[in-house]
Amino acid sequence: MKKVIITVIGKDTVGIIAKVCTYLAGNQINILDISQTIVAGYFNMMMVVDLAGSLKPIQDISRELSQIGDEIGVQIKCQREEIFEEMHRI
Repeated sequence: MKKVIITVIGKDTVGIIAKVCTYLAGNQINILDISQTIVAGYFNMMMVVDLAGSLKPIQDISRELSQIGDEIGVQIKCQREEIFEEMHRI
């Protein structure tokens, strides 16, 4: 299993989840866990995904998700689980 954390932040609009999930499904990336909230019109989503079934390297996935974010007006970040955990340790 190759776990990756994906975060999506920005002004709420129709289709954010659909756009991200369509990309993930099209690249054989399995969603293991997902949480999303909207606060005062701002969208925040965090996903834990498994890249084991994807043929693309994480660098390509991260770049392509970032491009999708630019198209729909949100910021999408993609980090390996171990890097995310190290960055957020207290």
